[in-house]
Amino acid sequence: MARMMRCVAVHAPLITVLLVASSVISGDTIPADKSALSSWFKESIKPYTERKGTLDPKLATAEEGKKVIKVSQGGGGDFSTIADAIKSIPDGNTERVIIFIGGGEYKEKVTIERTKPFVTLYGSPGAMPTITHAGTAANYGTVNSATLIVLSDYFVAANIIFENSSPKPAPGATNGQALALRISGDKAAFHNCKFVGFQDTLCDDKGHHFFKDCHIAGTVDFIFGSGTSIYLNTELSVVEDSLTVITAQGRQTDDDTGFSFVHCSIIGSAKGTFLGRAWMPKPRVIYSYTTMGSGVNPLGWSDNFHPDRDKTVFYGEYQNSGPGSSVSGRVPFSKKLTAKEAHPFLTLAFIQGSSWLLPPPSV
Repeated sequence: MARMMRCVAVHAPLITVLLVASSVISGDTIPADKSALSSWFKESIKPYTERKGTLDPKLATAEEGKKVIKVSQGGGGDFSTIADAIKSIPDGNTERVIIFIGGGEYKEKVTIERTKPFVTLYGSPGAMPTITHAGTAANYGTVNSATLIVLSDYFVAANIIFENSSPKPAPGATNGQALALRISGDKAAFHNCKFVGFQDTLCDDKGHHFFKDCHIAGTVDFIFGSGTSIYLNTELSVVEDSLTVITAQGRQTDDDTGFSFVHCSIIGSAKGTFLGRAWMPKPRVIYSYTTMGSGVNPLGWSDNFHPDRDKTVFYGEYQNSGPGSSVSGRVPFSKKLTAKEAHPFLTLAFIQGSSWLLPPPSV
């Protein structure tokens, strides 16, 4: 079982420390009390106007020059397609460009090139637009099958549904991977977004990323890649299938990458779901304060038929709850973390958030 690129998957049947820079945001440790998340985030992540001296200089400059472009299918906007709106942004862009997308379904396959940083896709919370496309690995290759591919830095999305409408692959089928999103740029944030697909829904490819109040649905490896990311208060919806695995994190060396799920919830009708599998030799995935439904496999994790990886994986759990959270039957290569061991993954310093993370936009 292998992937040919960072985010390329070829699936077969599946059987059954970090040293982080010290925190520079006051109170950047995520609270254990879920009810305190909203007030904590508001206090910890101030608007750019209050943090000009601590933000990346390029980001601070970009936020000063904010521009809004409107996309509407029914007229009244600057463009009728998202792709045309993105094309209008010049290469080497240096200001924040917010693309306000009206409600409705946009059947488009969109790429934001590396030359176009500081792009925001924004939808109204009450009328979230859907960006959808039916692309599979058979047609595009895995990493290029995504409905949205983001290659640029400082990307933000808020109140958007990203969907790959390809059908669920048949058991044993090859080249059925179908991504809703591939995020390959650094310092990207997603607020109140939904990612809908089956196999390989979200390619968290590389860079520092933040997902808050999101919903991610899929079957096999539906969050995968080599990103360094925090998923906060996010639903992980496991679609019923013969094989279900939430993560395939792609860490291969002793680098700082990894996925940290904090105050998330694992839902869905699937049974025997693995929290992660060792696609690469040194994956790092941590679940903290997360509610785990009964569909979670009691073993918790898979070494992907590579027993040599039992000594190199970092699979941790900390103060989770729910019927699937018991660690008594977990595989021996997973770890029940202490407060000290869990702390690096409960701080925004894990994603270097002090220099770039901002509140969600309002338009």
